[in-house]
Amino acid sequence: MPLVNEPDRGTPARPGEASVTLTVDGIPVTVPAGTSIMRAAAEAGIKVPKLCATESLEPFGSCRLCLVEIDGRAGTPASCTTPVAPGLKISTQTERLKRLRRGVMELYISDHPLDCLTCAANGDCELQDMAGAVGLREVRYGYAGENHLAAPKDESNPYFTFDPAKCIVCSRCVRACDEVQGTLALTIEGRGFASKVSASQSQPFMDSECVSCGACVQACPTATLIEKSVIEIGQPEHSVVTTCAYCGVGCSFKAEMRGNEVVRMVPYRDGKANHGHSCVKGRFAWGYATHKDRILKPMVRERITDPWREVSWDEAIGRVASEFRRIQATHGRGAVGGITSSRCTNEETYLVQKLVRAVFGNNNVDTCARVCHSPTGYGLKATFGTSAGTQDFDSVDDCDVMVVIGANPTDGHPVFASHMKRRLRAGAKLIVIDPRRIDLVRTPHVEAAHHLQLRPGTNVAVLDALAHVIVTEGLANEAFVRERCDWNEFQDWAGFVAEPRNSPEALEATTGVPAGELRAVARLYATGGNAAIYYGLGVTEHSQGTTAVIAMANLAMATGNLGRGGVGVNPLRGQNNVQGSCDMGSFPHELPGYRHISDDAVRQSFEALWQVDLEPEPGLRIPNMLDAAVDGSFKGLYVQGEDIAQSDPDTQHVTAGLAAMECVVVQDLFLNETANFAHVFLPGSTFLEKDGTFTNAERRIGRVRKVMPSRSGMEDWEITLAIAKAMGFEMRYAHPSEIMDEIARLTPSFAGVSYDKLDRLGSVQWPCNDTAPEGTPIMHVGGFARGKGQFMITEYVPTDERSTGRYPLLLTTGRILSQYNVGAQTRRTENVAWHKEDLLEIHPHDAEQRGIRDGDWVKLQSRVGATSLRATVTDRVAPGVVYTTFHHPETQANVVTTEFSDWATNCPEYKVTAVQVSPSNGPTEWQSHYREIEEHNRRIEAEATAAE
Repeated sequence: MPLVNEPDRGTPARPGEASVTLTVDGIPVTVPAGTSIMRAAAEAGIKVPKLCATESLEPFGSCRLCLVEIDGRAGTPASCTTPVAPGLKISTQTERLKRLRRGVMELYISDHPLDCLTCAANGDCELQDMAGAVGLREVRYGYAGENHLAAPKDESNPYFTFDPAKCIVCSRCVRACDEVQGTLALTIEGRGFASKVSASQSQPFMDSECVSCGACVQACPTATLIEKSVIEIGQPEHSVVTTCAYCGVGCSFKAEMRGNEVVRMVPYRDGKANHGHSCVKGRFAWGYATHKDRILKPMVRERITDPWREVSWDEAIGRVASEFRRIQATHGRGAVGGITSSRCTNEETYLVQKLVRAVFGNNNVDTCARVCHSPTGYGLKATFGTSAGTQDFDSVDDCDVMVVIGANPTDGHPVFASHMKRRLRAGAKLIVIDPRRIDLVRTPHVEAAHHLQLRPGTNVAVLDALAHVIVTEGLANEAFVRERCDWNEFQDWAGFVAEPRNSPEALEATTGVPAGELRAVARLYATGGNAAIYYGLGVTEHSQGTTAVIAMANLAMATGNLGRGGVGVNPLRGQNNVQGSCDMGSFPHELPGYRHISDDAVRQSFEALWQVDLEPEPGLRIPNMLDAAVDGSFKGLYVQGEDIAQSDPDTQHVTAGLAAMECVVVQDLFLNETANFAHVFLPGSTFLEKDGTFTNAERRIGRVRKVMPSRSGMEDWEITLAIAKAMGFEMRYAHPSEIMDEIARLTPSFAGVSYDKLDRLGSVQWPCNDTAPEGTPIMHVGGFARGKGQFMITEYVPTDERSTGRYPLLLTTGRILSQYNVGAQTRRTENVAWHKEDLLEIHPHDAEQRGIRDGDWVKLQSRVGATSLRATVTDRVAPGVVYTTFHHPETQANVVTTEFSDWATNCPEYKVTAVQVSPSNGPTEWQSHYREIEEHNRRIEAEATAAE
């Protein structure tokens, strides 16, 4: 299998209807107006030598290799910066051009190490290629003059090295950091011969503002910036295009391989979600796939206090089947259930819900989406008719006003955040609604027009106040509402929000947001042009999460911000397949495609294909399963790829429920916290070891392709099939593509999806069916999926979790760029260099009152539990608010979160927990024990490495 070839035409495409015809080396070519001569030549099959030019960056014109001659014009202009014009006659290869190019190349080579045979980029070096292309055979200037060959390397970054001795100062890395990533961490320092690439202010890369997205490494034409994995392993010899298994952006990557070993992950330029960009996780943090902690053999034990015993696959699967049969025979068929994972493929989650419904004979299936975006599904389905975001990511290019509420894109969805920043730098206005000052509020060349630093738990009050202004000031789009929505419902809603109690002034004391700011934001959203809402878990993980989603939908409908580019209500999904796990019927009340289990016609279509009767009543949600376990009526659980003991709220209740069960089956990569309560452990496969699909936050279905054999011997979908067969129900699939074929047969929104189509188009966005055979980038164009859009009353109801004299602070939680979810994957990579532990952010006023200094150990106490961690004193949070992440199990942030949840979906209220913070002498006793185990494991690993 060869390397996937992505031709580089030197400069970006210039889409447009107007076209220009010219002649390049006697070959006529027609291209869009604004296209560069270099790209026009490439379209004609002619390669013009280049070094500073690349298709992913705007033309720069510094290397002087791409010179051409134009009939009737003097000089030799750079083809990358010269646009086409009608009738031009271009010559790319004349004696004069040959001479000039060789002279330029001589200058480059006179100050470049001649170590090509031992250079890590040998075989993948554009400088080497161009030296051959221009026919360089000698360097008349020699190598004895002043040069940069002794410049020291910077190897501070764990993933790539910077060797300035090999730098040709083409500026591609600097421009990539600017144009693609938007961090502006690199610059060209000095002038003339003294010019050099510098990270921040001549700092090592690791100490600079660099976020290790890899854009600079990908852009570098030499070995100046190169992956350490390439230095260690060598150049890849084949590649496979697949989809990243981290966040909900769903970036496409080329897994570049030598045999079955990954050399590097390179963002795929044709990936429609990421357009050739990446973040530190997808680009570099794939080493967990071969980490020593991977469990590769099935294991069983009688009691959770017993040591694990390795067994064969047959014995492990047999144990699962016999135990679940025993439990159901003793306690009833509703005594067992399953949990699907948003880290697994669509096909795998589909099989788990099929196992529960067709084999277990109940609907006790739920997914980790319960604890993040279940309010999205409920709220958007109720108002629009579809449980998903309305736009594609590229829609942001047409956005004039961007509202980011309860989301932190630069940390949680960094590739899309770069896309957002490009639009903001082009003139779009930004509104941030968040208790914390996220980076997007103020970042290079971006500053929010408004930051509403609301009190945690008051999202609905803020949204109702915005609606009040829009209605009472006559800013609603009446024509849109009359045409597209239920007018009577609109009038009821408008009357509700217009009540004086919903005014910004009346709610100012509740929200903590000045009334004038609320009014200004409402006016900007309603009148500023195309306005789009992007939101995250800071909206959904509340007791009124569903209400807030409905309130945002109301705002979008009232202002007509739906059904075209640049608008919409757009959830930023946290994990790679949160959308897909919901699509596949992982909730206890819904079959695939968000159709209720009680619908006889829908249920009968599944029964006919599966040849089994299905239970028409909804099953248990995750919280209900745990409650029933404590009560003694729920006894067996199959958990595929999820760690509820670390990720779910009120840890003590979760662990009590797990400990009360008679058979817990964990299928995962590592012995996670939930596995402490498991009786059977089934080793799972990474995304590199399987075929399937993920569905990202924009409803884009992307192919996951196997790049190496499963290290455990069975892929996740095969394990579920084996359990079903052992329990007497055989599911016959030879390949995951056949599972998708069944999904398409049974699910209207997936009716046109197939692996053949995905391979041909790259990806598609559902709905994909006869009406939209190549997918649907923008939803609700011309009409809503439910018919008329539904306005719903969104009464603000304060959460029962509120600050008190004993617990005067409000804790909210979030993520950090380098880590992912509970950290099971990223903590087993070099990403720990950026985030070694969870920290508690506390405002200087609150810290001073408690005698806490930056870096001190503190105790974080709520009414349900306590933990200890180090404090960071910062004004990113407001007085009265503290913030932490939840990536490290030794912190166990969910020890302090409570049982409160969303009224409609049981999504936990992670974002509002009343706490007290006090000085501490260090970790608690259980944390110290955990750290001792971790340190013991690290010491063993170091000794093993030294022995090798």
